[in-house]
Amino acid sequence: MQWSLFSSCVRLSGTKQKMAVFGRALLQMVAVVGVISLLTFYFMIFHNCPGELTQEVPATQKLSLSRLQPPSQLPPPGPCTCPKGAVLLKDQFPKDQYEELVKRRAKEFQQHKTRTTSALSRLLFASPNSPLQYPIQGFKVRPLTSTLIPGLALHAGQRSSYKVSLNVSKGVLTTEVPAEGVKVQGDGETRLIIESSSPVILNYLLTKVSYTSTVYHIHTGDLAHFQFEDHEAVFPITIKQPRLPVLYDMGTDISSHVTIATKTFLRYPQLNVLLSSIRRFYSNIEVVIADDTPKPEHVTGEHIRQYFMPPAQGWFAGRNLVVSQVTTKYFLWVDDDFLFTEQTKIEKLVEVMEAVPELDVLGGTVQGNQFYFSLIYDEGEEMDGGCLHRKSNGKFHSLPGYPQCSLASGVVNFFLARTDAVQRVGFDPKLQRVAHSEFFMDGLGSLMVATCNHVSIGHQPKTGHNKDEASYSKFRHPAKTDTEFKLRLHFFKNHLKCVLYG
Repeated sequence: MQWSLFSSCVRLSGTKQKMAVFGRALLQMVAVVGVISLLTFYFMIFHNCPGELTQEVPATQKLSLSRLQPPSQLPPPGPCTCPKGAVLLKDQFPKDQYEELVKRRAKEFQQHKTRTTSALSRLLFASPNSPLQYPIQGFKVRPLTSTLIPGLALHAGQRSSYKVSLNVSKGVLTTEVPAEGVKVQGDGETRLIIESSSPVILNYLLTKVSYTSTVYHIHTGDLAHFQFEDHEAVFPITIKQPRLPVLYDMGTDISSHVTIATKTFLRYPQLNVLLSSIRRFYSNIEVVIADDTPKPEHVTGEHIRQYFMPPAQGWFAGRNLVVSQVTTKYFLWVDDDFLFTEQTKIEKLVEVMEAVPELDVLGGTVQGNQFYFSLIYDEGEEMDGGCLHRKSNGKFHSLPGYPQCSLASGVVNFFLARTDAVQRVGFDPKLQRVAHSEFFMDGLGSLMVATCNHVSIGHQPKTGHNKDEASYSKFRHPAKTDTEFKLRLHFFKNHLKCVLYG
């Protein structure tokens, strides 16, 4: 019985081995047949249709492919869309004056573009797999000054001769006098050609190429075209007169860091209360006052400078006067009816500004009111103008390292500011009463602004005992004509089509 079972197992095992060998042979035969079939099919295609697979791309397809190439410059912006509820500024003008006004504005805008744009505004693209090496950013030259162009080189395969060219428009190019066997054309001209049989010598001469602008300009640019065979690269050259730095020796005391600035008009009782509250916490800090009261009164006290103006010149004219007299690195702007409290810690604002030197304006809160806004601006089409939305309580994100502060476009009338930055923007003296946001509009793109909630100032209660209160109210509350004037000013000065105050 056991022997019979063992014999059966042996016969079964032999059968499996035979079947496995047969299966492998069958698979090999199928594979061979498949390869022969593919080769036959491949031969039939090439033998019967040789032209169809080797012909060039049709001209129409070439044209469509060329459209995929990147443009040399961005298309001009189209008209912007005014937000719902925005004021159309052209409606603020009589129709018989509008056409002539638009012509004058267009002329001014073209002059503005001439001042603010250059060859550096052109959109550039890097070609793929280029053998050319060149600077793509950061190459600056002083006007009329010879400067070596860094990083120029050629990385190409073996050739009998190597020839490169450089071409500029606002300057000339020079290199060293070449060794024997090297050909240089255009030395000292706008187009420089270098040819050599040695890539090592060619690259050495490229390290000696200098650019010299031929026209004096304090901030413009040129585009250099660098070519080798069918390869071309374009890189920018910034032509800029360096600016002298403006530095402030701050000293160690807060009075050497900050000047307090304010403007007053017909409100001496409130001004005196403000000054008393300042002296309670800061005994020797400088206070600068611009005063356009019709019958001015002298404010006395140490570390106080009062500047008198012609009557009713307005808030922005006063701000300009005050800031022009600040000699410290920062100034703290306050209204004349504010009140210093235990929470009015100027040092805390200075700490943030010193830690984040990119900041220009840092706002606090007034009686806990942290008013701030963002400005959303679309440049729009050249003739129509731009669209602007002042969005109340709009901010961008928290200030890195200071979660109690956020970046914004504008802040409340209690802020610490970098003196030289604000002096560059200035306050438009045409705006006498309807003004605050307008300073930040003029500073958009120039001033880095943030708002914080950990420093606050108080506001004096209205008592009604001011003898000049009635006269002040007449100036404080603007007439409709003042608002109309402001909107007309935005139309021309800021090249705007519409404004939305939200």
